[in-house]
Amino acid sequence: MTAAGPIGDIIEEVEAKVQTGTIQKFLSTLPEKALNLGLRIFLAAIFFLIGARLIKLLRKIIRRSMERANAELGVIQFVDSFVKATLYAVLVMGLASSFGLDAASVVAVLGSAGVALGLAVQGSLSNLAGGVLILALKPFKVGDYIKESYSGQEGTVTEIQIFYTKLLTPDNQTVILPNGNLANNSLVNITMQEVRRMDVTVGISYHADLLNAKEVLLGILETDEAVLKDRERLVFVSELGSSSVQLGVRCWFRQEDFWKGKWRVTEACKLKLDENGIEIAYDQLDVHLDGACFVREGEKQ
Repeated sequence: MTAAGPIGDIIEEVEAKVQTGTIQKFLSTLPEKALNLGLRIFLAAIFFLIGARLIKLLRKIIRRSMERANAELGVIQFVDSFVKATLYAVLVMGLASSFGLDAASVVAVLGSAGVALGLAVQGSLSNLAGGVLILALKPFKVGDYIKESYSGQEGTVTEIQIFYTKLLTPDNQTVILPNGNLANNSLVNITMQEVRRMDVTVGISYHADLLNAKEVLLGILETDEAVLKDRERLVFVSELGSSSVQLGVRCWFRQEDFWKGKWRVTEACKLKLDENGIEIAYDQLDVHLDGACFVREGEKQ
């Protein structure tokens, strides 16, 4: 017991000296390490800014090259966003490797966790594949007016990106739709064709002159300058309704003239029918009483 005491004291003294030396060494090298770390962070920030400028320049070169090749705007936007995402990923990995992060190790870890990563980014991969299908099959392009069935949104296509497509609605709202939904659901491309058929229904009274009404309505189509004269122009009885004779007015416009032309023809139908004394019918109900007997409240029958 007497020998153990001095030996224990010696061990504790040695441990104290070692710890003191380690702390002193750490404190003495701390400023140098902090300076090195700060310098590496500063250089990484500079290289990131330089890399970002180079990526922007490369994207501009690619866009101009595709524009000179007369590529579609949607294809240009898709390639530009893909190149941007890829180059920034490479830049970040390069900067991370300067801090001691091994890129090969990262790739190995990502490969081993492929199943989990695939499940995590399943939606993004679906949208990426949808964007590729849209560019390959071309159900629509930038500038087309589409209506999709998944959420009922509609508008003019302004951008086709890697993962989503932007629409501009008639009331100037921006709608962002995932490419996966657009590729996997039905949609209507309203402006794909150069011309579009217009149909207007007008109900006239049963007492009106039917043939005269048809002649008046057909005259509207003949005199309107935007109506395509090389396409059929029809005025026909579409239905014998309960309160009116339904007349169909049909003609064709170019896409850019469709809405203004439809509004103009609809208004002209009302004005011309009034001008010719042809009554536009409204819903009504005729009640015929035959031998009915009414009893006032409080009276006996």
